[in-house]
Amino acid sequence: MRALTVVPGQKDSLAVRDVPDPEPGDGELLVDGLAVGVCGTDREIASGEYGWAPPGHDRLVIGHESLGRVRRAPSGSRFAEGDLVVGVVRRPDPVPCGACAHGQFDMCRNGRYTERGIKEIDGYASRAWTVEADYAVKLDPRLADVGMLMEPTTVVAKAWEQVEKVGARAWYEPKSALVTGAGPIGLLAALLGIQRGLDVHVLDQVPDGPKPDLVKRLGATYHSEGMDAAVAHARPDIVIEATGVGQLVFGAMASTGAYGIVCLTGVSPTGRKLTVDAGGINREIVLENDAIVGSVNANLDHYAAAADALAKADPDWLGRLVSRRVPLEEFQDAFTPREDDVKVVITLD
Repeated sequence: MRALTVVPGQKDSLAVRDVPDPEPGDGELLVDGLAVGVCGTDREIASGEYGWAPPGHDRLVIGHESLGRVRRAPSGSRFAEGDLVVGVVRRPDPVPCGACAHGQFDMCRNGRYTERGIKEIDGYASRAWTVEADYAVKLDPRLADVGMLMEPTTVVAKAWEQVEKVGARAWYEPKSALVTGAGPIGLLAALLGIQRGLDVHVLDQVPDGPKPDLVKRLGATYHSEGMDAAVAHARPDIVIEATGVGQLVFGAMASTGAYGIVCLTGVSPTGRKLTVDAGGINREIVLENDAIVGSVNANLDHYAAAADALAKADPDWLGRLVSRRVPLEEFQDAFTPREDDVKVVITLD
């Protein structure tokens, strides 16, 4: 069976190789792979910056934004042959920590979790794969072309959950939200904001191309003139920061009204320094009862919320997020960014 593999920590080691056919264990699904999405984490792993192979192995099968169709399901499971499914990425640590013991493995306290296609477990970028029935999620059949968007949607489903939990500390009735970044995470965050009935604004740096059109089709407002102008127009109660760009991160912290909430989902590179008015930012956060929260990964509740959100979304709009579909054997093209890319997908079937 063909799979996309890498030697973690070794640059330019990404290669399609023959690997053993998967054999499902007790309680596992056997799934025919349809596609995987490619994201920044995959590119970091391919660049040798990140990733861990399974114990006793040199290579890791990458791919965590999965989509497949069930070939065989265990008797008595909630799955059947032909079901459209995705596999959950993270698994709880073996100890487990308190969070993992309560099913909140996205909030693991000791870092001993594992992740499909990232940390110590092979991923989903193969012609076929297995997954425990408890870590598989069924999708609406209408999502057969776009179901690989499920994993990034779980990330923003969690982000919105975190915002709403923080908001519940007192009376909470937000009207507007600003999303910084119009990549897949930002656009999906905007989708979930629209589904919540908010006036959603999206800030990105490009003035044309597919991103402004995607935002407009969603019913949100697109901005490319900079943070200050976007904030003046949006007057956001909530900011979802999806770029990790330092200036936007600190700009987000200072951009909400009183009792505002900022959720940071973008991972910033290290080693870049900015000059900021730390005292002024602190003063504003305290005196306005603002809240800032970081959010990453997702648990089973977030997968369920994401599946529901995608089922409610316009499939045509979701399809427009996919810029290119690249066959597995031509994977190099998927890892070569183009200016107008939004989401690039590797097809496996």
